Amino acid sequence: MKQFVSSSILILFSVLISGTYGFTQTAPRRVIIDTDPGTDDAMAIILALNSPEFKVEALTVVPGNVNAQQGLENALKIVSLAGRCDVTVMGGAQHPLNQKLITAQFWHGKNGLANVELPPTKCKADPRFAPDFIVEMVHKYPHEITLIPVGPLTNIALAVSKDPSIVALVKDIVIMGGSITGGNVNGAAEANIYNDPEAAQIVFNAGWIVTMVGSDVGERTLITRKYLAQLQASHGPQNDFIAKIADFYLTRSEKSGYSGAAMYDPLAVGIALDPTLGTLEEMHVDVETKGEFTRGETVANRRGSNENNVLHGDHYEIEGVVELNPNSKVCLASDADRFLQLFVSRIRGK
Repeated sequence: MKQFVSSSILILFSVLISGTYGFTQTAPRRVIIDTDPGTDDAMAIILALNSPEFKVEALTVVPGNVNAQQGLENALKIVSLAGRCDVTVMGGAQHPLNQKLITAQFWHGKNGLANVELPPTKCKADPRFAPDFIVEMVHKYPHEITLIPVGPLTNIALAVSKDPSIVALVKDIVIMGGSITGGNVNGAAEANIYNDPEAAQIVFNAGWIVTMVGSDVGERTLITRKYLAQLQASHGPQNDFIAKIADFYLTRSEKSGYSGAAMYDPLAVGIALDPTLGTLEEMHVDVETKGEFTRGETVANRRGSNENNVLHGDHYEIEGVVELNPNSKVCLASDADRFLQLFVSRIRGK
């Protein structure tokens, strides 16, 4: 009887602690991060690797911030630095579907990682083709895989095009891409979507609900000198690396007139971890693929319908509206301070 009472007290204590701190006993969620490893990608990857809520199954590499070869090298060095050679790393597409690649060393440094030279990787690349691997994993773990693409959507589009049945079997897809209030490449388009608009159009219209964390919200979620100082107060291989690239990224952003550096990719990982970090609204989103000034723009329909124009002789008349089904949960705002505190805490290993 005494042993039973003691065990009961321990169980009750465990339940109370779990309730107090919001922990649950559920298994980590399986995630695949599709990435073009630049500075903010590196921050997103390290955040994910240091989050016990996730089991990072793989980093699949897509060209974007850097070319495909440099991206694969960067991904391998990042997982090696983190001591995580258990994470599968592989290459995928070598170029966008229908246009030439646009790389972004201007923002990310010559090597894409703020010119920080990481030690040679101890990890090896998997020889499989990333879109094939995504298809394989989704079928192996139906309704368990969350896709987190934080680069152009080429690999995801190729996977969906090869096997559309994966759409119904993916647990969730959270992308960093797009914007509903103007772009960061030009007046209309965000960089990841601009780098492969045709791929993005395939992904948004595949039949799932895409959680879209756009550049407009990333640009209101800024790492500043205050948070950088907190990172610099701790030391360790991962912490020091992130502090160095954050300093580079922040300095580059300040020179361009910003008060901090946009946490584009890390925020997408954060919202995949905890959707309450963002304000999400269901909308129908299309991707412009032809406009002279708007190619790559994510066009969000906030009304949920289009006017129905019917031809009457030599003119059209509006006859009601055509309802649109949502295909996205668009992030409209973030709890920036709470996210940044989470980010710093995870990077510091607290």
